[in-house]
Order: sequence, then C-alpha cells, then structure tokens
Amino acid sequence: MARVTVEDCLVHVPSRFELVYLAVERVKQLRKGAEPLVKCKNKEIVLALREIAAGKVRFDNLEELAKEAEEKKVFKTLQQAELLDTNKKSK
Repeated sequence: MARVTVEDCLVHVPSRFELVYLAVERVKQLRKGAEPLVKCKNKEIVLALREIAAGKVRFDNLEELAKEAEEKKVFKTLQQAELLDTNKKSK
C-alpha cells in the first residue's frame, strides 16, 4: 500500500469523527506496546490508519486488542522480574 487515505479507512468506519476516535485509541495501544497488525515502518498514526484501512482494527475488536497489549506488557514485566531474580541468585 503506497499511501493510506481517509477514503480507504471510511470503507470500514462510517464517519470521519469515528475514524479519528478509532485511530487515536489504536495509537495509544501501539504506544503502550501493542503488536502492529500490518507491516510498515511508519509512525504510529500512519500504522493505525493502515490497520483500519485493512479492516483489522474496528470498534468491535478495539477492547480485545487493548487487553492483548496489556497482557503482553504484564508478561514482559514478569519476564524482566524473573531475569533480575535469576541474576541476583547467581551472584
């Protein structure tokens, strides 16, 4: 996909206002560590719009994506804590 346009996203979201809200919420998730659903090397807002245009981010799965991001964050924190514990025990 060369460029993502608002029109590409409006195929999946009924209004521009809802598109803005959905994109902002997805950007927040991405900044908290959520896994991108499409491959690209753009900033979070462009990535969010690409995900919406691809139909992978919708209002009905937004909460589920947020939960997955939060679970991943907790899991990563636990792994880091376990790694610190093992390093302390080995000294």
